[in-house]
Amino acid sequence: MAATNSIGNTEINWDKLDKTKFYVVGAGLFTGVTVALYPVSVVKTRLQVASKDALERDTFSVVRGILKADGIPGLYRGFGTVITGAIPARIIFLTALETTKVAAFKMVEPFKLSEPTEAALANGLAGMTASLFSQAVFVPIDVISQRLMVQGYSGHAKYSGGMDVARKVIKSDGIRGLYRGFGLSVMTYSPSSAVWWASYGSSQRLIWSFLGHGSGSDEAVPGVGKIVLVQAAGGIVAGATASCITTPLDTIKTRLQVMGHEKRPTAREVVKGLIRDDGWKGFYRGLGPRFFSMSAWGTSMILAYEYLKRLCAKDE
Repeated sequence: MAATNSIGNTEINWDKLDKTKFYVVGAGLFTGVTVALYPVSVVKTRLQVASKDALERDTFSVVRGILKADGIPGLYRGFGTVITGAIPARIIFLTALETTKVAAFKMVEPFKLSEPTEAALANGLAGMTASLFSQAVFVPIDVISQRLMVQGYSGHAKYSGGMDVARKVIKSDGIRGLYRGFGLSVMTYSPSSAVWWASYGSSQRLIWSFLGHGSGSDEAVPGVGKIVLVQAAGGIVAGATASCITTPLDTIKTRLQVMGHEKRPTAREVVKGLIRDDGWKGFYRGLGPRFFSMSAWGTSMILAYEYLKRLCAKDE
């Protein structure tokens, strides 16, 4: 099993972490990463909900439009809501991820699979499970933040803040309005998380193998610099793979979540509208920003995450 060889020793398992330090330091670390990459999410969301006759239908025109209308703050619409909800959601996600990963590695060990396959299965199952658990918090945050991101754009309503969005959604649709697109969110994020973590786990093993680090337990553990570079490369591969596979579902989900109160189309109607306006390429609206976001976020997140685990590892 990977956890017993030299490459496995580059990873720090859940039982080796100081949990309190992990949660406290992690909250600050991931807040910083979110601040850096949040504008990409705003641009991607606007591209996905743009109407057929909207003037801003490419990444650069959307950015120019936001800066012209609202300046830099426009790139952070809905940020307060996201940060408020992201911390508990991230705690749920990371706890589920690490605990499931340990169990999944034990579950696949008897099958005597290759290291990349074993890592892909265990990491993929852990990523999917973690996403399922965290969606209960992520979806309402998504609904509120995305409406703030697109307010006043392409005919969408304006709001005074996150609480105003929540009040109006609940008044119109009840609590279930905050979970609009929940099924599609699960269908989007759970496979995306599974693909991301599976790609990350397996690509790392393949890269280590390419670099000449086999599975011999007597090999020296690679230096921190090399470990970081391999983890970064794994994050890029994982983000690229997941974005290409899951962008169509993400586009449908986003449009469902931000449509106005007076016109609430079904998923089928959203699909028909996308095909009517742009053909099948309409499902890949915002692919560029999503590709960049998932690759950049994935690489930044995984480097921050692996650094966090090294920082919070218990002294042997």
